[in-house]
Amino acid sequence: MQNESQQPIRGQAPFTHPVVIAGAGPAGLTAAYQLMKAGDPVTVFESDQVVGGISRTVERDGWRFDIGGHRFFTKVPQVEALWHEILPDEDFLLRPRQSRIFYDNKYYDYPLKASNALRNLGVLEAVLCVLSYFKAKAFPPKDQTNYENWLVARFGWRLYRRFFETYTEKVWGVPVKEMPADWAAQRVKGLSLGNAIINALKPNRKQTSITSLIEEFQYPKYGPGMMWEAAAAKVEAGGGTVEFGQRVVEVTAEDGELVSVTVRAKDGSERTVPAEAFISTMPMRELVEALRPAPPLSILQSGLDLHYRDFLTVALVVPGQAAFPDNWIYIHSAEVEVGRIQNFGSWSPYMVKDGKTCLGLEYFVFEGDHLWNSTDEALIAQATAELGKLGLVDPDRVERGFVVRVPKAYPYYDGEYKDNVARIEEYLSKHCRGVHLVGRNGMHKYNNQDHSMLTAMLTVENLHGAHHDIWAVNVEEEYHEQSGRPPANQGTGRDAPILPKRPIES
Repeated sequence: MQNESQQPIRGQAPFTHPVVIAGAGPAGLTAAYQLMKAGDPVTVFESDQVVGGISRTVERDGWRFDIGGHRFFTKVPQVEALWHEILPDEDFLLRPRQSRIFYDNKYYDYPLKASNALRNLGVLEAVLCVLSYFKAKAFPPKDQTNYENWLVARFGWRLYRRFFETYTEKVWGVPVKEMPADWAAQRVKGLSLGNAIINALKPNRKQTSITSLIEEFQYPKYGPGMMWEAAAAKVEAGGGTVEFGQRVVEVTAEDGELVSVTVRAKDGSERTVPAEAFISTMPMRELVEALRPAPPLSILQSGLDLHYRDFLTVALVVPGQAAFPDNWIYIHSAEVEVGRIQNFGSWSPYMVKDGKTCLGLEYFVFEGDHLWNSTDEALIAQATAELGKLGLVDPDRVERGFVVRVPKAYPYYDGEYKDNVARIEEYLSKHCRGVHLVGRNGMHKYNNQDHSMLTAMLTVENLHGAHHDIWAVNVEEEYHEQSGRPPANQGTGRDAPILPKRPIES
């Protein structure tokens, strides 16, 4: 009996030319894999030299590290089935989630554990936090339209400052009080002080009903890139093509219908391929700039008005016994710039070398800021010093370091992004039919890896006669909690934060 991901796609559409896909990340390769299984010709163009996008696994001198930390956990059954179709079961590890919050030189278990929290807070501070909570419940901030006051009304000032303020500002680069609260109900849905305390006191702490609190997950033993390396190999074995170092620079339509895609190689050479269908995971801003003929100024302006949060990891090799047992630690300290620290040996022992581990210090940045423009040597020195300042690892025990920069890692969601995305999507539907947007950057949407995969799977079904609304993926929690495929008017669990507007970049 076939599982849902292995069911043949009905109503196969005949393609004269290969379906062109921009990007070999989770969404692009999922689409390619599904098309290959349906017997469709497919060509994937990837501007980088590796597959996986932000879900790739970087390898340097035999060390492997994840970009951001990717737990393989989903409530979408067809995505779960596809993971195990691409990789055999023996390539997955079941890993415990171990994570803590660093605040005021103490480490708090997350999910919260009552004994640990009370020991760190002390009786007096614990009482003050509870009193602060009840005060906020009795006298909540009048204006709860911003994220700060929304959180304070539900947790109190003292817990807000300990467990929300600093880390949130590091991730998004703006003060929490400037972030509208539209996103807040989605981001912490199901997670309240009461729920956290009940969860902390439960004797059986394994639970998956609140995604923020899951305590174990699957993980490919050589990192998430292993999944996408296998997917690319299967696509090529099935007759598809995956080409590296090829950036899509033109997407051409005639009479409103897609006719070709032009790619540029690293050496500057270009070639144009005919196309009836183009699946784009490239940043939406770049897609708008590539449209031919050029769209009206208003659409170009909407593309330029989409922004991104960039990301860099400094990976430091240390002796295994010098590291911590966590998968990651959230750094709620304004004294350092690092936002989160991974221990890749705790994700998988296959990613590190005997007796050693590799720590990934994550910095959330804007391309062109002081961290992004720092030399690798300066970043390694800063990360090493911050490990010492946090009391995690003696800087003298750091043996070597590597730096990975990831531009446009996360779409930035200001108050106008939804209108900009809607205008662009409407323009494409009328003037460049045959272009399909999937994935996080492709849709400029707040998607996890599994959400991105689902948009690709549904898009391939649409190419074969279905009528799924992929924009409904990841809107409401009920989408994940339905059995089977969810209805089109529901979503999968979270909406984007709405952030202060950034100036249009030239």
